Amino acid sequence: MKLKKMKPKKFVIVILCIVIGILGCWVFYFHYLNFRDRKINNDFQQIIPNIVNDETNEDEVDNINEKIYDVVKKLQIENSDVKGWIKINDTNINYPLLQGNDNDYYLNRNYKKEYSNYGSIFIDKNSDFNDVYSNVIIYGHSMKDKEMFQNLLNYASKEYYENHKIIEIYTDHEARKYEIVTVFRSRVFYQDESNVFRYYYCYDLSSEEKYNDYIKNCKNEEIYSTGVEAHFGEQLITLITCEYSTDNGRMVIVAKRIA
Repeated sequence: MKLKKMKPKKFVIVILCIVIGILGCWVFYFHYLNFRDRKINNDFQQIIPNIVNDETNEDEVDNINEKIYDVVKKLQIENSDVKGWIKINDTNINYPLLQGNDNDYYLNRNYKKEYSNYGSIFIDKNSDFNDVYSNVIIYGHSMKDKEMFQNLLNYASKEYYENHKIIEIYTDHEARKYEIVTVFRSRVFYQDESNVFRYYYCYDLSSEEKYNDYIKNCKNEEIYSTGVEAHFGEQLITLITCEYSTDNGRMVIVAKRIA
């Protein structure tokens, strides 16, 4: 018995249906991942109050801090790569902090180590919160729906900076405050480029010379003056996210510990 050959037109239609089906599944999966990660982020926003102001009394602040410590501890049971929490009041930045063995793993994974288009807010593998001389470099995606580190782009406006000067970092037992020193735009440089400021490699500021050079180079690139100075011995954090005014562009926020 001979098999009946499929006509070319019908064959093309079948192939198109298969391709459309595969694309449909991919689009559905993509949107599912985004929905799942937005829900995770929204749950975090509900758990951790996002606004603490001058009217918040000390007892309320202590209660908020204890709540964040407990959340960090619970997340660390699920994943020991959870190192703390980062929060900037009155912004969407209110997330756990991860740190992996390399700087690629959490680019596309959430705190549960699941694949994620959002990735995580994560600390450079070479940075150490417990070392006062370590520049703690923190990365996060700039998402179109304003999730993750997208709000950092607003620091291009000095008015926005004036209303969001403090970055809060929490471990499982300690609350820290960092005051923004400078804001600048830059990019990731190619290997063959020389005489450029590779701020993303400046995680070791263990000498006064290194520290002062880093601050000087950052200040040379700043969008506006904050009037805030940093001095050797004051631990720095550097927040980095994508910025699209140039190829491989980055928005960079540098802050010093004040509490």
